[in-house]
Amino acid sequence: MSQAISCIIMRGGTSRGPYLKLSELPANRDDCALMLQKIMGSGHELQLDGIGGGNSLTSKVAMVGVSTDPAADVDYLFAQVGIKERSVDFSPNCGNMLAGVAPFAIETGMAAAASPVTLVRIRNLNTGKIIHAQVSTPNGQVSYEGEALISGAPNPAAPIKLTFLDVQGAKTGRLFPTGRVTDSIDNISVTCIDAATPCVLIRARDLGKTGYESPAELDGDTVLLARIEHIRRQAGQLMGMGDVSHQVIPKPVLLAAARDGGDIHARYFVPHSCHKALAVTGGIAIASACGIEGTVAAGLTSAAPASATIRIEHPSGMLELEVCKAGGDDHRIAAVSLLRTARKILSGTIFLP
Repeated sequence: MSQAISCIIMRGGTSRGPYLKLSELPANRDDCALMLQKIMGSGHELQLDGIGGGNSLTSKVAMVGVSTDPAADVDYLFAQVGIKERSVDFSPNCGNMLAGVAPFAIETGMAAAASPVTLVRIRNLNTGKIIHAQVSTPNGQVSYEGEALISGAPNPAAPIKLTFLDVQGAKTGRLFPTGRVTDSIDNISVTCIDAATPCVLIRARDLGKTGYESPAELDGDTVLLARIEHIRRQAGQLMGMGDVSHQVIPKPVLLAAARDGGDIHARYFVPHSCHKALAVTGGIAIASACGIEGTVAAGLTSAAPASATIRIEHPSGMLELEVCKAGGDDHRIAAVSLLRTARKILSGTIFLP
């Protein structure tokens, strides 16, 4: 008999995937990984036997449960699931899928709804950090309809405000895991930063690029991709993460000066192909670096050092973030906020062999 588990499929930000209950999944990570591979259809480029979309942005899973942490209402575990490869990586975080966590928690009764807005406190099990999500809930019901339009999503929806608390050191425990704001790898200056997710920031021009190329152009440059991966693996070692060849973090980011009215221009890799927009967590890392003197990002940004708002240009448009620094400490980020949207696509049952 096939095994069946409940599921809601949502677009969260610029990603899409199933939202599952942690209580219905194996507690053992290896067993859980095997189940997620079956759910998504890993091992086939179209993920034909599962519900994955054959793309890294649509091969993501959000798992949610009631939290035991007094600072949180629910726990959120994210997994990046392989497409052709039968792999599951629990090490990264996804701020786009995070946008659907609060609506899912309210829809499934894990979090009580207020009116007209509900605050859901989320503990990210990938990082141990807390995020506050504010969701539109008129009459105590989640509303997905609205006029907020985020770059990279096709239709407007109700805004969801996400506030990431204490973002520094999400995986390594330090904002600058190497102890420096810049390092030299292959004679190229980079910034290794860990804010919401570990990233290695690189000036595009140092790799012979403008930084304004399309994702398809960058993905077609195999020499560039090999150079980026070589830098990424060395950055992982410098950041104390060991051999990252089988992990998707740290994420490489190519940066250039803004040209479309923003403060800085970015191409974010996931990590072996260029994101068609920009990951929320990657945006947090870039925005955090923009306000810190000496980083690769600070040398390219047009924003004032004390600016609270950073607008990052990316292939699909613009991501705007509010950065709140801890008083008197330029290297301490108290919180970063931004708006996302989510849409419920399907609610039902997944059957597994």
